[in-house]
Order: sequence, then C-alpha cells, then structure tokens
Amino acid sequence: MRVMVVDDSEIIRMKVSEVLSSENFEIVGSAKNGLEAIEQFKLLKPTVMTLDITMPMMDGIETIRKIMAIDADVRILVVSALADKATLLKAMSLGAYGFLCKPFTDNSLAEAIEELVEDLV
Repeated sequence: MRVMVVDDSEIIRMKVSEVLSSENFEIVGSAKNGLEAIEQFKLLKPTVMTLDITMPMMDGIETIRKIMAIDADVRILVVSALADKATLLKAMSLGAYGFLCKPFTDNSLAEAIEELVEDLV
C-alpha cells in the first residue's frame, strides 16, 4: 500500500511514517499542508493518506474535498487533535474513511490503518 503522510508537525509526519513503515506500508510522500498534499497527490497517487485537520495554507477539510475530486478511491485517515463531533462528521461526509485522535499510540495508528485498508488487501 502506498501512503502519503500530511501534517504540519514534522514530528508527527516522522512518527506516522516510522510506524507505518514498520507495518510494511510504503511511504511515498509527505506534506506539511494541504496545498503541498494536493500537488504531491497528483504525482504520487497514493492508496492511503493520513491527514491532519488543522494546518496552515489549506486545512484538512478543504484538502479532503479537493483530494476526493481527484481520486474518490483514496483511503483517508484523519489524524488530528481536533476531535469535536462536527469536524469528524464533516470529514467523514466528504470522504474520509477514519479518524484517529492525537495523541495516539503506535498500536492505535497501526490498527486504524489496518481497518482502513482491510477490504483492499
């Protein structure tokens, strides 16, 4: 599975990449905001994306909207500290497949990604 990691925190991008690499996912790219994510998505065509909600330049909600217009089959896991119900419902209604709250454990991230792609394997 080809994965792209999108978060404005370099620490989070590194942590997600490390955990998913250890679970045999191929990390094909990372971005620090939604604009970078869209540019890279078009080039890299990942199967899975982890995505923060609160980012500069373009937030995760708008990013989901634009990514889904490019490829409605991508599996998006929102990974965010912003865990209010309205944000979760908005993200899911736009096409996100799952939601993981920060802070997260290695196991909770691995489990969330496995659930996200279990029907693709």
